[in-house]
Amino acid sequence: MQPNIEFLTPDIINQILDEAFLLLMKPGIKVQSQPARRLLAEAGAQVDESNEIAHISEKLARQALSSGPHEFSLYNLKGEKAVSYGGEAVHFDPGSSGVHILDADTLEHRPSYTPDLVRLIKVTEMLPQYAAQSTAVVCNEVPKAMGDLYRLFLVLIHSIKPVISGAFSIHTTQMMFDMLAIFAGGRKELAAKPLAVFDVCPSPPLIWSDFGSQNLIDLARAGVPAEIVSMPLAGAAAPVTLLGAVVQHAAECISGITIHQLANPGAPIVWGGAPAIFDMRQGTTPMGAIETAMMDAAYAQVGKSLGFPTHTYLAASDAKLVDAQAGLETGMSALIGALAGINMISGAGMLDFLACQSAEKLVIDAEAIGMVKRLLQGIQAHTETLATALFEGINFKADFLKQRITRQLFAKEQYLPSAVIDRGSLRTWQEAGRLDTFARAKLRVNELLKAYQPPKLPPGLEGELTAMVTKLARQEGMERLPALE
Repeated sequence: MQPNIEFLTPDIINQILDEAFLLLMKPGIKVQSQPARRLLAEAGAQVDESNEIAHISEKLARQALSSGPHEFSLYNLKGEKAVSYGGEAVHFDPGSSGVHILDADTLEHRPSYTPDLVRLIKVTEMLPQYAAQSTAVVCNEVPKAMGDLYRLFLVLIHSIKPVISGAFSIHTTQMMFDMLAIFAGGRKELAAKPLAVFDVCPSPPLIWSDFGSQNLIDLARAGVPAEIVSMPLAGAAAPVTLLGAVVQHAAECISGITIHQLANPGAPIVWGGAPAIFDMRQGTTPMGAIETAMMDAAYAQVGKSLGFPTHTYLAASDAKLVDAQAGLETGMSALIGALAGINMISGAGMLDFLACQSAEKLVIDAEAIGMVKRLLQGIQAHTETLATALFEGINFKADFLKQRITRQLFAKEQYLPSAVIDRGSLRTWQEAGRLDTFARAKLRVNELLKAYQPPKLPPGLEGELTAMVTKLARQEGMERLPALE
C-alpha cells in the first residue's frame, strides 16, 4: 500500500468546482490576449471586448476539461521515458528562476551568473533523486530578452534529463521550441516525445495576461506540455481562507485549460501551482508554511478528481541559510506533497521565498527526497513468512547479521543515504573533523562536480545549438556567450 494524505471530502471537492465554475461566469476571467478571447468567443463564451473579460460557461469549460489527457511522459535526450505525469507517480526537480545564489564560503546571497547555473545543473545531473532538471537560476549577466532560452541552452548542453522550463516572452517561446527540436529530431518528434514541460502563470486574481494566454496557445499548438502555475496568495491576492484560495486556483486552472484545449484539443497540460499564504506580520509569502503545503495538497486533490496530471512548488524553505529551519520546512513540505501523490514537486535547493538557490541545500534535499520515496514504497512482504522462518537456527542469539537473507534484503528495506547524513558514532564524527550537515554538503557537492561527465551528444547538435544561441546573443548586443566556468 502506498500511504497517502487527503484534506478534502468528495462533497467539498464538488463545492470547490461548483464555485470555480460560478467565478468563470461572474465576475469572469480577464483575458488580455485578443487571439485567446477570439478562441473563447468562437466556442460560445460571452466576451466583453471593451473590458477584456470572458464569461466562460460550465458547459464550455467541462468540454475543455474532458479533452485534456490524463497522463503523458517526458523523455530524456536519449529518447527514453524519464518522467511520468499522471496517476500516483511522484517526481522531484530543483526550484527554478532564483535570482541569487547562496555563496557556500561567505554565506552571502549574491546575484547568480552562468557558472552558478552550470554548477547546479551538474549537481542535479549526478543525483538520481531528481528526475528532471530546472532552469534553476537567472544568469544576471545575460540580457533579460534572451534569459529564458539561454538557461534552457545551458541545461541542454550539460544534462540528458528532461527539463521543467518556461518562456518569459512571446518572442522567445518559438525559439525555445526550435532548440528542443534540435535534440528531438524536429517539431513533430518533439510533440511525440517531449523533452520539457513549460510553466505558464496566470496573474492572481483571475487574470490571463497577453503573454500567458498566448503561451498557452503556442504550447498547445506545438504539442509541448504546459504546466499551469496558479499562484493565489491567501489573504492578499486571494481569499484568506485556504478553501477560498483553492477555489480561485481551480478557476484560474480551468480557464487556462479551456484556452489551451480550444487551441489544440488533447494537447498535454498539467494542473499545477505555487500558492502561498500571506504572512500578515512580515508582508511575506512563506513557501515553507504548513498552510501552503496544505493548499498544495488540496488543489492537487481537486486536479486529480478531474483526471489531470499534477505539479506543485514544495521542498523549499524561507530560511536564509541552510539551517534547521531549512531542513524543517523542506522535509515537511516534501513529505506532504509526496503523500498527496503530486506528480512533479519543484522547489528543492531554494531559500528565501524562492529567490535563492543553493547547491549545498540541493544535495541535502536529495537525502530528504530519498527518504520520502522510501516512505512511498510502504512496508512490503519480501519473504514467505514474515518472521518465523528467519528465526530458524538463531537459538536466542542476535545472529541475524549472519543470514544470507539479511545481506540480500537490507538494501531493499532501507534507504541508504550518502555521507551528507551522519549515522556514525560520536567518536567517528569527532575523528572526521566534527563537521555539521552544511560542511558535509559542501564536500558532497565537490565530489559530485569532480565525478560529473558531460553527456555524449550526437555529433553536431551542440554546435548547432551553440550557433543558434550565439546569433541570438549578438542580436541582443553580446559579442560572445559568457564563460561556463
